[in-house]
Amino acid sequence: MTDAPYNPLVKANLARSIQTELLSRDSIPLSDTDKIKGAGIYVIYYSGSFAPYAHVRKARAPIYIGKAIPKGGRKGGIGSDASRGRAMADRLGQHMRSIDEVCNLEVKEFRVRHLMVDDIWIPLGENMLIEQFKPVWNRAIDGFGNKDPGRRRATQYKSPWDVLHTGRKFAEKLAAGDMTMDFLVERVADYFAGKPLKRLPKVIEQQQTAEIEEAQEAADEA
Repeated sequence: MTDAPYNPLVKANLARSIQTELLSRDSIPLSDTDKIKGAGIYVIYYSGSFAPYAHVRKARAPIYIGKAIPKGGRKGGIGSDASRGRAMADRLGQHMRSIDEVCNLEVKEFRVRHLMVDDIWIPLGENMLIEQFKPVWNRAIDGFGNKDPGRRRATQYKSPWDVLHTGRKFAEKLAAGDMTMDFLVERVADYFAGKPLKRLPKVIEQQQTAEIEEAQEAADEA
């Protein structure tokens, strides 16, 4: 408790208001997101039978949290209209296709909460939600949100997500990078148990850093 007056414009309070509004929305099947308008933040839930995610099902916790920024949103921010376009529908459509391609997940096992948000607040809301819920696909099994990298480079490997969930077409041309499914199943179990995670192979950590930088550059150029 603090004696300082409440300031609704403090970043933490702004982010909390976005979180409250998003979580008040009803969830819908991932397969029903094609008509969503605009840009914003979304939370994905899993209710399937893949054994390593039993904690997610039991806790009814998000498995992934993401954002969809309007075209040009990183360039100007103030001038971008988050209510226009298909940024969120297109992003969720990409996620649906990824899940549909793999062998141990099904689209019908996923639901989504989403919220259209003015673009300037989208990263703030996403960061707050990830920090609050710490979804396994954001923190321990990276790569769900990856897009097709195009022509394979010598330094490209499958993401942890693509090793644990095999079948995504663009990932089949990539190497495993010394990761095994058993290693990643153990990593998920340790994550939910609050244990320190074994480090990913160095080449994978380096690739993840490069992918984050490339994604930011691509968004800036959009």
